[in-house]
Amino acid sequence: MKKVDLVLEGGGVKNIALLGAVTVLGEAGYTFPRIAGTSGGAIIAAGIAAYQKAGRELGELLDVSLRVDNSQFLKWRRPGRILGPVSGAMDLLRQGGMHSGDYLYDFLCPVLEEVGMRTFGDLRIDDDPETSLAEHQRYSLVVHVADLTHKVLVRLPWDYALYDLDADEQPIADAVRASMSIPFFFRPVQVKTHHGAATWVDGGLLSNYPITVFDRTDGKPARWPTWGVKVSVSPPHGEDRPVRSALRLGVRCLATMTGDWYRSSLGADTAGRRTIQVDTSSVPSTQFDVDNAARLRLYENGRAAATAFLERLS
Repeated sequence: MKKVDLVLEGGGVKNIALLGAVTVLGEAGYTFPRIAGTSGGAIIAAGIAAYQKAGRELGELLDVSLRVDNSQFLKWRRPGRILGPVSGAMDLLRQGGMHSGDYLYDFLCPVLEEVGMRTFGDLRIDDDPETSLAEHQRYSLVVHVADLTHKVLVRLPWDYALYDLDADEQPIADAVRASMSIPFFFRPVQVKTHHGAATWVDGGLLSNYPITVFDRTDGKPARWPTWGVKVSVSPPHGEDRPVRSALRLGVRCLATMTGDWYRSSLGADTAGRRTIQVDTSSVPSTQFDVDNAARLRLYENGRAAATAFLERLS
């Protein structure tokens, strides 16, 4: 059996393209000892880690993904064309996000519980003596979150101890919910600590594509490779126009944070050699009303990209 660690980039509703790429790798005989993800990538990573640990076919996750009603993420706290947006504006001012984001629990928790995976303790790795990872890092899933209180990147479950929390007891869905908290769009997650509370938001704010997360730190060669799957698009080339005025600067900052984070051209990047780049340019990350036809096209684009990647390796 061939092994490869996976890193899945955040991409909002485009995350089904990540699943398409991973299913091709699975069909080619690869297994994934460790999987890391951010935002939408964390949702797919959690599903893959849980299904793999339970011995389920990864292809089953396609039906699971297509049953998700992304439009539920856009529900206002109050109904109505007027009261809805007004309640969203009030929630933005008072709680930091227009939408709750809690619909994630409605579909992710049943999926995880169906295969017997609820907390990170269910995803602990107990049989890997040659790993360079410390004891507190031996899990098959790593979810990336941005901590606004301390202005640092948080890797869960690795960093739970810093918040006086037992990693094994923490629900997987809670970490994923924090990782997908797009600033201003979804409400941040408040984590109680002995010193008050810390505010967690979308990990893409600091590291949307943490391709080096599983690289060995002891100087020894890697036992198997780490591959990543990217769904963001390269920045467009054209006329450069400066952003002037405080208002436009604020709007641009918001658009950057809620768009395709970590945009870069991988042509000159060493990460490019181990990256499966999927074409998802037809769908914005926050197009939560995307229909299943478009989602299936993204899925097939992921499969095509992974197939081409494997062909280049052969």
